Amino acid sequence: MSTSELMPRPAKVIRFPRRPAAPSHEHGFVEVRRCDQAEALVVRSLFESEGIPALLRSRLAHSVYPFSVGDQGTVVILVPAGEASRSRRLLTRLVSRRSSA
Repeated sequence: MSTSELMPRPAKVIRFPRRPAAPSHEHGFVEVRRCDQAEALVVRSLFESEGIPALLRSRLAHSVYPFSVGDQGTVVILVPAGEASRSRRLLTRLVSRRSSA
């Protein structure tokens, strides 16, 4: 028997997958606000009523964990890059109305 028959084959190396790029820039969406889930739902409704598509992103599955502790419950509101300035103006107008009332 030769030594190549006695020696096992080298193990196959399986590489870890690479981290994906930042998801907010991947599809042309940008962050316009960070808030809790209740406020995020209201802001998303406001944007959609104005024809601005919005995505909500969170680290928690709020349907499983209906509570939040500090920044763990933060929801990021994303809108298309072309609508970012318009959505920020809507938020500014909403906040200024609320403070003047």
